[in-house]
Amino acid sequence: MLVLITYDVNTEDAEGRRRLRLIAKQCVNYGQRVQNSVFECLLNAAQAKMLKHKLCGIMDEKKDSLRFYYLGKNYQTKIEHFGTKVSYEPEGVLMI
Repeated sequence: MLVLITYDVNTEDAEGRRRLRLIAKQCVNYGQRVQNSVFECLLNAAQAKMLKHKLCGIMDEKKDSLRFYYLGKNYQTKIEHFGTKVSYEPEGVLMI
């Protein structure tokens, strides 16, 4: 299933900037950054639960916010992209 993860981390202090880096690093491990604080992650149910647990463990609930949008397996019909950044196919071939 495709999961859209968005976050807003308070970076007024060094601890907030550290949380921001840790959350971004975890998201990069599971998906593709599509905007500064937005990731598209192709996950199974266990991976989604594990990532949510990790991210909630990093964030400060009094200062930060996380959102998870579960777009499911038929996500292609739920996404429209306009603008300069080229969209990518999460299930396509990844060449490194």
